[in-house]
Amino acid sequence: MIKKLLFRLSIACIAFCSLIDAKAQTINWAKDGNSYYQIANGEIISITLPKNDRKTIISRALLTPAGKANAIPVRSFQLSDDGTKALIYTNSKKVWRYDTRGDYWLADLTANKITQIGKDKPASSLMFAKLSPDGSKVAYVSKHNIYVENIDGTGSKALTTDGTERMINGTFDWVYEEEFDCRDGFRWSPDGKSIAYWQLDATKIKNFLMINNTDSIYPFTIPVEYPKVGENPSACKVGVVDVATAKTNWLKVPGDNIQHYIPRMQWVPNSNDIILQQLNREQNESIVFICNAATGSSKAVYTEKAKAWIDAQDEWKWLNDNKEFTIVSDKDGWNHLYRISLDGKKETLVTKGNYDVIDVKLIDVKNNLVYFLASPTNATQKYLFKTKLDGKGKLEQVTPSVLPGTHNYDISPNAAFARHSYNSSVVRYITEWMNFTTGNPFTMDGSITTQLAKQSATKNKVEFFKVTTEDGIEMDGWMKKPDNFNPDKKYPVLFYVYGEPAGATALDVDGAGTNHLYDGDMAKDGYIYISMDNRGAPVPKGSAWRKGIYKNIGVINIRDQAMAAKKLLATHAYMDKDRVAVWGWSGGGSSTLNLMFQFPEIYKTGIAIAAVGNQLTYDNVYQERYMGTPFPSKEAYIKGSPVTRAKNLKGNLLYIHGTGDDNVHYQNAEMLINELVKNGKVFQLMSYPNRTHSISEGEGTSKHLSLTYTKFLKENCPPGAR
Repeated sequence: MIKKLLFRLSIACIAFCSLIDAKAQTINWAKDGNSYYQIANGEIISITLPKNDRKTIISRALLTPAGKANAIPVRSFQLSDDGTKALIYTNSKKVWRYDTRGDYWLADLTANKITQIGKDKPASSLMFAKLSPDGSKVAYVSKHNIYVENIDGTGSKALTTDGTERMINGTFDWVYEEEFDCRDGFRWSPDGKSIAYWQLDATKIKNFLMINNTDSIYPFTIPVEYPKVGENPSACKVGVVDVATAKTNWLKVPGDNIQHYIPRMQWVPNSNDIILQQLNREQNESIVFICNAATGSSKAVYTEKAKAWIDAQDEWKWLNDNKEFTIVSDKDGWNHLYRISLDGKKETLVTKGNYDVIDVKLIDVKNNLVYFLASPTNATQKYLFKTKLDGKGKLEQVTPSVLPGTHNYDISPNAAFARHSYNSSVVRYITEWMNFTTGNPFTMDGSITTQLAKQSATKNKVEFFKVTTEDGIEMDGWMKKPDNFNPDKKYPVLFYVYGEPAGATALDVDGAGTNHLYDGDMAKDGYIYISMDNRGAPVPKGSAWRKGIYKNIGVINIRDQAMAAKKLLATHAYMDKDRVAVWGWSGGGSSTLNLMFQFPEIYKTGIAIAAVGNQLTYDNVYQERYMGTPFPSKEAYIKGSPVTRAKNLKGNLLYIHGTGDDNVHYQNAEMLINELVKNGKVFQLMSYPNRTHSISEGEGTSKHLSLTYTKFLKENCPPGAR
């Protein structure tokens, strides 16, 4: 659900952007770490640090195919290890959320020529093309089969032939992509003689049929392979195909391949072994296997069990001449980095203390250091820290403490340079290039401190606060007060909520306190705007906080939000209890509905967008992860679903949904409508034909959504002081 949050909030533009910093583009570092590559003016250039010397690596002339007038527009590229060849990705098309299929060309810098790869395949059908380790071949996926050919475009060969619309080789089905962030589904072996790949058998996954009523006189259905709660997922297995013979050897991973997931897989460096993570259906048992590619045999080297859920691992990093790998786990109550020996007999805790590792940024083996983002004292912020990689060091903060807010770093592989980004509720997003060894910027005019001095005073006066509910739960939040605020007056309050484990909203980031869905200026119009993070929000407060919502979505998060709102209203006389509104999108739409239905005495007006009205309609990977499987009982799902308490609606409700939403199906809207109608509850509905979860497609859609949202809010929760 992280992807749907990003997709959605690119429209709503709420303060979630720091969870995954959309502006912090990953640097395409050269292997030595002293330079990086960039697409500039249609060419590929290298920039050597610290002097920023620029050199054209691939010119527009080389990017122009024979007989063509224009150069290929480069979407992305990858260089061979020796730097003599480049694989160019272009003409990209969307697959679900992202543009992951397109055309590929091989630029040979030595021969000064460019050749199309897979030219006999349909246009824009190639996915995840990759050069072999020796740079002699290219492998790619097309139409759910894996192919390999020489870099000159000859010798094309199918390595799999059983791929169909639902038998998927080398990539993934809808739910693996959406919930495990899986897209690229194959890996070259270190010796380049074989390829390991996922195969998903989605032939038994039922279609969810969306209906298009507007693009022709007769409506037609759009099928989406979608495993809902309680339905079996696709069968998943990993095979190793020999490039020479096109024969696949399947890894013998224990356990039913339908009732288990394999969200992560990669080769052990310089070996013929594969490491993979297997999660059980309920995602509360994780096993790391080392598998022999030749025999298919597998050995469990690390097992973890939890009362709640276990996340899919980040990419494993290798240490001690590939005899150890890293994992991140919160099994001791905090998210920490561990090193595990390849035989599974030794485990070393690297990061120690009552704090969460948010994101590992670099493992510097040479200097026995690991750099990571954390925030031990303020869960709304992020800073860079370091400690010894052998687990014997103390926690050291790298980010200057004089810059409070949210920081991110892209560090070069040799730990010599870094791109440092910084923003907060009062600092617009800025970046600097650093000499990472000294911690100093390259040039003073480009430093963060210099840029800060040039920024105009912010008008975004957001107040951060903590509120403790009657249940003893302390929550972080921000509040944006109206312009010309008078504490002796009463003002309407609008709460923005999300509330589920996929995202946090009360973060100290650029844009906090801003509601871009509102047509106008909320502070100028006289609204108090508030957002708070309840238990279950993915903030660095330890696993007890993050996973306390397990099997209680729609219950614990809702009570936390309501009790915090109740406390604020009781202790701030300038908040008008008769003008209290709440809104949210997706999981936040679900929270909005539940708040309106469960606590109608607090929330008088609600705007729910693309909400999951019935948790049993959502996909199995996400919902079963956080709610447990619905076997033998669906009670928790029913208890947490808005449709269960729709009969309690008392206030003003606007429900908004796109009929073409392949993520949270319009079915949710219709189930909710039925309950509201049955119980005589009057509400307003705005359906957007064929729009997806972002409700952004079509001329005028975003503006119309904003106008609809704003008009309803103003009419039912009037702005201004009283």
